[in-house]
Amino acid sequence: MTDDRSIYDAALRLLAVRARSCDEMRTRLLRKDFATEQVDELIDRLLRERLLDDTDFATEWVRSRHEHSGKGRTALRHELRTKGVAAEVIEGALAEIDTDDERVQAMRLVEKKVARLDAVDLVDRDDRLRHRRRLVAMLARRGFPAPMSIEIVDEALDALAHSAPH
Repeated sequence: MTDDRSIYDAALRLLAVRARSCDEMRTRLLRKDFATEQVDELIDRLLRERLLDDTDFATEWVRSRHEHSGKGRTALRHELRTKGVAAEVIEGALAEIDTDDERVQAMRLVEKKVARLDAVDLVDRDDRLRHRRRLVAMLARRGFPAPMSIEIVDEALDALAHSAPH
């Protein structure tokens, strides 16, 4: 598999599945045993044809993963870094996330989890702290900033505790 047509076809098949960063495309094609020089030439061609564009890729990745997977900036930054996207491109894409949108996304995630709790679960101080720790950790794993996470979790747990009949 060394002719130009087969490497181009392989790249198009990869792009048909989903958009790729330049680094991802390079890695995948090298893994298929195409020559480094051939891969570099193809990457240049795909860039010229605008079939590869790290800025567009990062912007779309951030939008999609933030909206549909409930990921915060930290998690998205990490994901894009692992896909070989340059730091300045990542920061540009992350700038598209409004802080209020990020907060709303975190609140939705917490509300979904808190809805499964009963106010009785929060009467005991140790139980409340355990739930608080778990919820904050869940948000941290999804890449939300700690201060925002703590504030949102405390507000949600306070609201649940105050909704209990006394």
